[in-house]
Amino acid sequence: MKNQKNKISVALYQPDIPQNTGSIIRLAACFGFILHIIEPAGFVIDDKRLKRVAMDYTEYLELVRHPSWDKFYSWSRSQSKRILLATTKASRSYLDVEYQSSDVIVFGRESSGVPDAVHDNSDIRIRIIMQNNIRSFNISNSCAIIMGEAIRQISA
Repeated sequence: MKNQKNKISVALYQPDIPQNTGSIIRLAACFGFILHIIEPAGFVIDDKRLKRVAMDYTEYLELVRHPSWDKFYSWSRSQSKRILLATTKASRSYLDVEYQSSDVIVFGRESSGVPDAVHDNSDIRIRIIMQNNIRSFNISNSCAIIMGEAIRQISA
């Protein structure tokens, strides 16, 4: 794995919907961020539904797979990465963060989020504040919203 200290990343914690992962692959290819998948995923990574949604974008993708949260967490610390967890359980808005190019923004499983250990090991927890206390967006929409702001800040 090459040194990726100065490029913003997204990490998907045990994703379980291939179409959402495919959409995030397209975002990563278009925006130029590194995509980390923390396994196990709830589908085969080369699933044909994933390929159908990602189309030919995978050739522009920097994808790193980690066999577990522990391996990902060890890697992130060895690379001096700051872990930001996007979660509905946070009180801090994603707009109130000063993003850094070395950040990794973690998104949990669509079906169940992340376990307490991931919350506990995150440096910052963020959320998208929504009207009427609606729970959440689709994960690929949330990723696009947060990464749009992070990349805007870093590119300014």
